[in-house]
Amino acid sequence: MKKILTTALCISCGLTFGQSALKPKINAGADAIEKKVISWRRDFHEHPELGNMEIRTAKIVADHLRSLGIEVQENVAVTGVVGILKGGKPGPVVALRADMDGLPVTERVDIPFKSTVSTVYNGQKTGVMHACGHDSHVAILMGVAEVLSSMKNEIAGTVKFLFQPAEEGVYDPKLLKNGKSGAELMVMEGVMENPKVDAVFGLHISSVTEVGTIGYRPGATMAAVDQLAIKINGKQTHGANPWSGIDPIVTASQIVMGLQTIVSRNVNITENPAIVTVGAIHGGIRQNIISESLDMIGTIRTFGTEQRDLVHRRIKEVATNIAESAGAKADVTIDTGYPVTYNDPALTEKMIGSVEGVAGKENVKVQPVQTGAEDFSFFQQKVPGFFFFLGGKPKGSTTPAPHHTPDFYIDESGFTLGIKSLAALTVDYMDMNAVKTTDNQASATNKKAKKSK
Repeated sequence: MKKILTTALCISCGLTFGQSALKPKINAGADAIEKKVISWRRDFHEHPELGNMEIRTAKIVADHLRSLGIEVQENVAVTGVVGILKGGKPGPVVALRADMDGLPVTERVDIPFKSTVSTVYNGQKTGVMHACGHDSHVAILMGVAEVLSSMKNEIAGTVKFLFQPAEEGVYDPKLLKNGKSGAELMVMEGVMENPKVDAVFGLHISSVTEVGTIGYRPGATMAAVDQLAIKINGKQTHGANPWSGIDPIVTASQIVMGLQTIVSRNVNITENPAIVTVGAIHGGIRQNIISESLDMIGTIRTFGTEQRDLVHRRIKEVATNIAESAGAKADVTIDTGYPVTYNDPALTEKMIGSVEGVAGKENVKVQPVQTGAEDFSFFQQKVPGFFFFLGGKPKGSTTPAPHHTPDFYIDESGFTLGIKSLAALTVDYMDMNAVKTTDNQASATNKKAKKSK
């Protein structure tokens, strides 16, 4: 019994990856498959698929997981894949997530594996590109699955590999079902149950973060995102007689300017940033006709329920009041999207040592909040989660192309760091949470000893 209690005490002091007995195997395994992982990524990059159309990608993933002896579930949230790896010892359930979809972007980067896929999106012909690095995420998680499956007898718990579709949204709205994204629909379909997940980890490649480094933030990390739509109804008239009608275009211009005062005058930006962006305005058909109506669409980014409610309320007040003052009418619709990506502070503090043990403490840095959004947040609403940014900035680049652009490009040499980090987080979390099992065993041993006396 003394040995059991000593082991429990040692683990509870805080196990880092540098102390894990599996570290050499994880490092060797990740290094051994680096070329294979890069090859997978390039194949996915050359053959990108939009949200809920990831049929080819999903098949490659499922076939790979089966080849490793991992239990596979397909067609989850339309095109998602779930793999379940049961370790040789009892323990917690850890979920690892990678998103699979590309974007309606025409690639400009001249590389041998450049995307040649094209499609029609929202009525417009466009290329399809992995312009946010999801091809990297899929390849990295396939690599993690290979590394962890090779040591499954030594793993104290179960790993759920979540290959998620439609993080960027769906190609066809009819495929959306009851969810707003691939992650939300996966949660609705029960991927966090049977067996019940205890913690979830994920990463995002970053073209602006130095390769070989990792960025993270405890608490609110990425913004909540909502979709804004405003329809302005005026009165059509001849462009030469504007006094005879009500001009929705002039009204829309005033509303756009008014919306910008919400962040600058109503939001306490010393606490958290907020963004209200009008991304498109559609109205009118001819140069000398003042149109009857106009449609505006945009995006809202906030960090917290109170701030979110304030911004939503003020958008409706500003738009409707400005329209009314012009004699027009504004109908405002706000579609709630992804919640805030929130790194559980206790979990983050507990697990950051695992990442530092892989990358080196000097290469793991706290980053500012990101106004981009991530539907990984839906998984974090169910269980504590930790989401971090993996450096992929090309070496020597002073002005790397941002995500969602035709020139987006990442350095593949950081992939092994991603594999090692996710694998380390998994085994260390399992080892740390084995304390509960050990304590229970010690308690049961004590009770049996007392009864025998």
